[in-house]
Amino acid sequence: MEAYAVVETGGKQYRVAAGAKLEVEHLEAEPGQDVEATVLAVSDGQELKIGTPLVAGAKVVLTILEHKRGEKVINFKKKRRKGYERKVGHRQSLTVVQVKSIA
Repeated sequence: MEAYAVVETGGKQYRVAAGAKLEVEHLEAEPGQDVEATVLAVSDGQELKIGTPLVAGAKVVLTILEHKRGEKVINFKKKRRKGYERKVGHRQSLTVVQVKSIA
């Protein structure tokens, strides 16, 4: 079994392995920079360490690849026969990161 970690960023939790790419909530760093993520659990392939709430000494380094916008989500409300319609659109700002190392 390969090493993995459970990290938290942007209020969401992700299970990541070394070399994995994922889209997370927008991070305030430039593309090419490395950032550290909050580690909630880490496994070396044999043993799983679960933090309370964080794992002491564990470190996951993420490399920022790019910033982008997510797909547009439309929220539409309507009440029939009342003439009420409401339409709101939203595009989330995302950051594409790659897991550089798990230690």
